[in-house]
Amino acid sequence: MRLDKWLWAARVFKTRSLAADACDGGKVDVNEQSAKPAKALRPGDLVRVTLPQGRRRILKVAVLDDRRGSAAVARALYADLTPPEPPRPRWGALPARVPGAGRPTKRERRAIDRLRGY
Repeated sequence: MRLDKWLWAARVFKTRSLAADACDGGKVDVNEQSAKPAKALRPGDLVRVTLPQGRRRILKVAVLDDRRGSAAVARALYADLTPPEPPRPRWGALPARVPGAGRPTKRERRAIDRLRGY
């Protein structure tokens, strides 16, 4: 089965032409070798894909199917070996604003108003 057709059926890419363009652009490797869209896939092959967002996915071909089905059916076509992404920093972990730096907060403004007698 063709690589671009399998990538489309496995829902890695939205369209088959996007899958073919990724293969032509060197963004898809099969068994550590760069692959063209017409590369024949077999169960057990290791596919490494660099997605447009910059993420990399590592997929092991489990089943070959040329029809695009639901997401549940697509997940059955491969085993996802992609390592988990590192956790993102949380916004709550940012250091607090130093008092007196920048525009006063609502609480600080009310304290200033009380001090001035307003």
